[in-house]
Amino acid sequence: MGSGPLRRVLIANRGEIAVRVARACRELGVESVAAYTADERDAAHVAAADDAVEIPGYLEGDAIIAAAASTGSDAVHPGYGFLAERAGFAEAVLRAGIRWIGPPPEAMRLLGDKVEARRLAEASGVPVVPGYAGVDLTDDALLAEARRLGVPLLVKAAAGGGGRGMRSVDDLADVPEALAAARREAAAAFGDDRVFLERRLGAARHVEVQLLADAHGHAVHLGERDCSLQRRHQKVVEESPSPAVDPDLRAAMGEAAVALARAAGYVNAGTAEFLLAADGSWCFLELNARLQVEHPVTEAVTGIDLVRAQLEIAGGAPLELEQDDIRISGHAIEARLYAEDPAAGFLPATGRVELLDLPRWPGVRVDTSLREGDLVGLRYDPLLAKIVAHAEDRDACVARLEAALAETRILGVITNLGFLRWALAQPGFRAGEATTGFIDAEWGPGLIPPLPEGVSAEPEAEDAWSVYGNRTAHAEVTVRGRHALHLGWAFELAGDDQQAVSAAPAGGSLSAPMPGTVLRVAVDEGDEVTEGQVLVLLEAMKMELSVQAPASGVVRTVLVSAGDVVGAGQSLLELEQ
Repeated sequence: MGSGPLRRVLIANRGEIAVRVARACRELGVESVAAYTADERDAAHVAAADDAVEIPGYLEGDAIIAAAASTGSDAVHPGYGFLAERAGFAEAVLRAGIRWIGPPPEAMRLLGDKVEARRLAEASGVPVVPGYAGVDLTDDALLAEARRLGVPLLVKAAAGGGGRGMRSVDDLADVPEALAAARREAAAAFGDDRVFLERRLGAARHVEVQLLADAHGHAVHLGERDCSLQRRHQKVVEESPSPAVDPDLRAAMGEAAVALARAAGYVNAGTAEFLLAADGSWCFLELNARLQVEHPVTEAVTGIDLVRAQLEIAGGAPLELEQDDIRISGHAIEARLYAEDPAAGFLPATGRVELLDLPRWPGVRVDTSLREGDLVGLRYDPLLAKIVAHAEDRDACVARLEAALAETRILGVITNLGFLRWALAQPGFRAGEATTGFIDAEWGPGLIPPLPEGVSAEPEAEDAWSVYGNRTAHAEVTVRGRHALHLGWAFELAGDDQQAVSAAPAGGSLSAPMPGTVLRVAVDEGDEVTEGQVLVLLEAMKMELSVQAPASGVVRTVLVSAGDVVGAGQSLLELEQ
């Protein structure tokens, strides 16, 4: 494997993070090579790179390494997701004589395994969430430990991340099904079905500390991010610094994060995640051995380019930073724009982008690879863009982000834009008091504002009579064809009727709530079922969704089988009450 500055980097990822890495390479004078699948030949991340190479898939490690070798790349940057935290892939890259832009495989293996990471934290004197992550992780052992710990509990994937393979439990009777569901999802997402238990802490904040470590034994932390606004255990809004962290707590958490990194032999960028309770106590959750989606807020308040730092560290350069050099300037908040429907439990959404107008605002950064005309499908994560505001203080930052979101327009696919605008306006968030339970406690579909009267679809181009009609214009409404956007909320227009666009509810239905793949049919024809019983399990956009019986009855007909691909609203079975 070579040494010295990098010359040519293959980016083993797609979307906005691939664009981000390509731009950092360009600033450093390093050539970038985009990897793309056949259906993404014309994608934005391909256009952003200096060169490109086709691969069969973003999880095809051997093919990606072969592509790096064939393009003369001397390093691989994995971005986040896909193979970014696969120690085996990192080892294969290094065996091929190519540099890995990330931590050493041994550190990845240690920290990527949440069970081992808990043990390392305990050995380092860092407090951990009460739970069980012992040697015996069989269902019998976990059931016994669940009874000892009591509810509420979280079942978590040992090799997990991003909320995958995680289930909440409020009744001990539900533990067996939670274990089974978490194992299935973990096996599908990470190839590892091991799970462990943690107590679910209420009214806590999710606070994480950004790390940088070089190959010469030097490490620093770059302050914290507050990531408490979450749905389905996945982040929606992140900010730095945290409204709940003072300088003393920042120093204590930062020192703990650096100690963990050193104990694991960590190199490159990483993030230590903690839970912060209302009484000021805190405990370690995990250390993510990769770049985080929300890294731009740290870049905004520190002035440090984390991707550039990753590239320089991989090139062997020492960190030219001491802890005292790190200064937090102002406040930054990131809002994640997702293709998802808040009215239907934040289920992922699909569609073709008919209109896209992202904010161009002083002090606002937008990371995206989305373009008008792009088709948003189910194959990849529903993240469309990250909109990041930076200002002199938190109040000014919230106001700036609100203004930027009010200027954002996207039609053709349902997004959480209206929800983001709602969240920023809530008193609890504005006061800096939001915890991980904020969305569950405060949000409900009934809060969606109705579309003003008189809004109608744009006439078809061939409709000559339309020029004589009267169409009502509203300042807060944007219309493109049959799609309308009102205060960030998506509506579908049909003649004089107005209908909010939303997927079917996830439970109590006999239809698919969204397009996906049937994982399992839990019943047979003739079976008696009770209200709320799981009938069919679907997988879509890395999520496992259950379709439940809306009432007690008998299964008359089963219309699908495991492995079938179904569309939104497609009937899955027929039930006779």
